[in-house]
Amino acid sequence: MAGIICLDKPEGITSSKALALVRRLAGMKKAGHTGTLDPMATGVLPIFLGRSTRLIGVLPPRAKEYRAQVCLGVTTDTLDITGRVLERREAHVTREQLTQALNHFVGETMQTPPMYSAVSVNGVRLYELARQGVEIERRRRRITVYAIAAEDFDEREQTFTLTVRCSEGTYIRTIADDLGKMLGCGACLKALRRTYSTGFSLSDCVTLETLQMLAEDGRLEKCILPEDRAFQGYAPLTVARTQVRRLRNGAPLALERIGHPGPGTYRVYERESGAFVGIGYADGAAGELRGKSILPEGEMT
Repeated sequence: MAGIICLDKPEGITSSKALALVRRLAGMKKAGHTGTLDPMATGVLPIFLGRSTRLIGVLPPRAKEYRAQVCLGVTTDTLDITGRVLERREAHVTREQLTQALNHFVGETMQTPPMYSAVSVNGVRLYELARQGVEIERRRRRITVYAIAAEDFDEREQTFTLTVRCSEGTYIRTIADDLGKMLGCGACLKALRRTYSTGFSLSDCVTLETLQMLAEDGRLEKCILPEDRAFQGYAPLTVARTQVRRLRNGAPLALERIGHPGPGTYRVYERESGAFVGIGYADGAAGELRGKSILPEGEMT
């Protein structure tokens, strides 16, 4: 069994716990997820099974999309509603003020990761230090917000739904906190749902309850997506079976022998069977196709 299970992660468990549950249900020794979600967060969590874990390291950069419920006038130590309340203020933000403030977030900016995050500094997770009451200086990261908007704004309650399309590594909690600072009243997340990640949307997802039912019926494979679904942004390239063997042995292929593909990254398939065999890179200067991550034959668990 190999491929991808796109889990709709439930609220209240870590991404690592969700991964362990899926691995147990699938009976797999190896599995890995892409993009950690906080315990409070729900939504798209792609989980790669068996040999497919080899592909995680070569995933193309993809935008991610979120829907978040934001409460103005409240700040917490975790930047979300699960944390300790630091301050409450009267908020009187108008829709126009909110829209104008959000415009400042669009584009490329630098963002400081929150202390309650899985970022590792000198081998220690920031959230481990935060739980000890320790706060350290964090290196700012370059992020891009492609689109951001407020929906369902309740001016009386000072709550709204924030929709964000952003680059990998963007913290929505930090955006909410920065927005609250900009508006002068503070803000925190009430809920967070990831709606798109690694090329998958909520329509591709299954719940843990569904996985449990399918596993009990011996039909878990029905919700396993093919490995190449995560790489649809790359053009396909077919090579002969003998050439696949060369790639698996670490040898490059001469571009002139496989139809002179242009330089770039490709989804590689075996011509005879149509099977997906991995990701290759065509180096125009060297005239070679090299394997970036070629799946081993027969390794399934």
